[in-house]
Amino acid sequence: MVKIVISEFMDEEVVVSLQDRFEVIFDTSLVDNRPSLLETVADADGIIVRNRTQVDAELMAAAPHLKVVGRLGVGLDNIDMDACKARGVAVKPAHGGNGCSVAEYVLTGILLLRRNAYFSSESMLAGEWPRQSLIGREASGSILGLVGFGAIARETARRALALNMKVAAFDPHLAADAPEWADVERYDSLSTLLEEVDVVSLHVPLTAETRHLIDNTALGRMKHSAILVNAARGGIVDEAALAAALRENRLAGALLDVFEQEPLPSGSVLEGVPNLILTPHIAGVTEESNARISQMTADNVCAVLEKTEVGV
Repeated sequence: MVKIVISEFMDEEVVVSLQDRFEVIFDTSLVDNRPSLLETVADADGIIVRNRTQVDAELMAAAPHLKVVGRLGVGLDNIDMDACKARGVAVKPAHGGNGCSVAEYVLTGILLLRRNAYFSSESMLAGEWPRQSLIGREASGSILGLVGFGAIARETARRALALNMKVAAFDPHLAADAPEWADVERYDSLSTLLEEVDVVSLHVPLTAETRHLIDNTALGRMKHSAILVNAARGGIVDEAALAAALRENRLAGALLDVFEQEPLPSGSVLEGVPNLILTPHIAGVTEESNARISQMTADNVCAVLEKTEVGV
């Protein structure tokens, strides 16, 4: 019987639908137990992962029958694409499944950090009244700078425009005459964008080119009143440089949903950093998006496996 291994969380109703058609091993502990994962995939035809399971040469060697990798999301930096291509293994991300979730998350972070008034519960309950120190800024009229202008960035832009924000973007991979630029100011250089906007939101994949794209030099170009949101990929931001910028009041605030090492290591450079919100790679995961992405991924994996079964 065709076997699918699911190593990270997935909508359980969708898992049940897969179990009606295939042998399914659904074990979210596998992502943290590499030896068990390698043993479990030995006779697997398909594997479904999120961002933490490393689909690398070691896993490929352990899974000689593997035909398809279903990705519950869109980032592919945890999947060795060259090794999959060489083996003829299809890789199927769930494009478009979580755009709404990420865009709403980014805007939530912007509103929180711009207003600077939603972290006062402890002082309020202590009898303080820190009204003057919590006077923040409106999102309306501020400039949102999007680094990368793909589908999720465009979802974010639409929502920002509805809040009366101005939107600018830098994306050297999108043609200057592309219709997507219609309501957005296009920038030719990242450095100029960083210097002029009030909010920077990252929407690029992690590649050799984008690793530490936001480093000490880039942070130094930003306004001291600006904020940074990274719900894209860990490693795009130099975390030590960001921590220093926040500690030294060279940046007003930041929201990180993704990190160079996930989960965060003990003694992280981000520990105790002021005006910093940290969340566990959750921007794209809501109840609604989890159901959408799970169904999309299941359909993608089934399509590949069923074609293989009939020899198409």
